[in-house]
Amino acid sequence: MDEIFSGHFHAERPKLIPCPGRDIVLDRPKVMGILNVTPDSFYDGGCYKVLDKALTRAEALVQEGADIVDIGGESTRPGAQNVSIQEELDRVVPVVEAISHHLNIAISVDTSAPEVMLASVKAGAHLINDVRALQRPGALQVVAQAKVPICLMHMRGEPSNMQQSPCYRQVVDEVALFLEDRLWHCEQAGIERTRCIIDPGFGFGKTLEHNLALMRNLEEFKSFNVPIMVGVSRKSMIGFILNRMVEDRLVGGVVLGLIAVLKGASIIRTHDVWQTIDAIQMCEAVYSDPEKICAEYVESVY
Repeated sequence: MDEIFSGHFHAERPKLIPCPGRDIVLDRPKVMGILNVTPDSFYDGGCYKVLDKALTRAEALVQEGADIVDIGGESTRPGAQNVSIQEELDRVVPVVEAISHHLNIAISVDTSAPEVMLASVKAGAHLINDVRALQRPGALQVVAQAKVPICLMHMRGEPSNMQQSPCYRQVVDEVALFLEDRLWHCEQAGIERTRCIIDPGFGFGKTLEHNLALMRNLEEFKSFNVPIMVGVSRKSMIGFILNRMVEDRLVGGVVLGLIAVLKGASIIRTHDVWQTIDAIQMCEAVYSDPEKICAEYVESVY
């Protein structure tokens, strides 16, 4: 068992995500802190829709050790409805500007709208995280011109209907085929594969069985040779298994995030930053060079 876990933890991962003016070096698994500036997100909706509160939350994420902050202005929870482009711009762009001026952290924007992508990059965003994998008209072209990294996520349907009896013959194969197709479209549009990240989209048009199958087989996505991002924080799959309400799903989410890292994920997107970092560091300590860990411990004590 030790050999299995050690092999996964030290598995080969892509080394770098090139960002304009701020490369993200994947020398270790990175943690992306979630900052929803929406009134209706499933866990923290309404908490940070005021600019001052959003900036305070971003400062807390930095203090907790987040490598990236992911700002979302449109809820993508099951059943969520689309918001207007102007409303999303009004929610997101001031927060991006404030964080870029006040904090030293990579900024991601969770959006599918080309207009929001372009305005966010101009305001200081380093990365686009698109749950629709650049399928909206003009999205490929904006990202290609902006030369920022892009996270391509798989989603079956739209947030408003994605959980209405999602069906797959082989969920892992179908998700992989979709991501392969989107990577191809990116390359055709002039977006280098080195700037692409993939996300299987846990909870986006998947049943509990589908989510578990994707996690169980996550290492299969390493064949694309691009960073894998996983977002399972506080999601309903944890509630189904543990019979926990959303506010009590921290432990389940941290465990799933750690499993994802062991299976090759490079980025964990989470509401619970320091807890996720602690879990990863403890696992690394167990399966890393014991002499190095012990020497660092002695130095810190004495």
